[in-house]
Amino acid sequence: MSEQALTFAIITCSDTRSMKEDTAGAALEALIAENGWTCASHVVVKDERADIAAAIVHACDTLEADIVLTCGGSGLSLRDVTPEATQDVCERNVPGIAEAMRAHSLAITPFAMLSRALCMQRGRHIVINLPGSEKAARENWDGIVKALPHAAKMMAGGGH
Repeated sequence: MSEQALTFAIITCSDTRSMKEDTAGAALEALIAENGWTCASHVVVKDERADIAAAIVHACDTLEADIVLTCGGSGLSLRDVTPEATQDVCERNVPGIAEAMRAHSLAITPFAMLSRALCMQRGRHIVINLPGSEKAARENWDGIVKALPHAAKMMAGGGH
């Protein structure tokens, strides 16, 4: 369990999944709770760039989630627009987190190199694009979870 209280929001981006079918988002909720953190919101939005962007803005600006996890929409399908929606509403790229996810996943599957996932900052909030499959979302989480409290602390004005 982490010493630092963190608040998360999960945005599953899918044309085909409902909340009931969103096993990846549910798994992320459980992983957040296992660390003693809070999940302020978990929603499913269509694979529409404007809808995803609006959900990110809401999670950051209204819910004030420290960390927003998007789930799905970061692959090579023409409907995968989560990275573009993330870029639309965030100011600063945080490439190391996305690189760490891909590196961690590449040890498991060569398909990890096909991910277009981004990690970006919107003000003092961080938005991380995770894969839509439960297995891949868990694996990516495992590759980055230890750095999240420090990232949130730094964004809130804390030092190294």
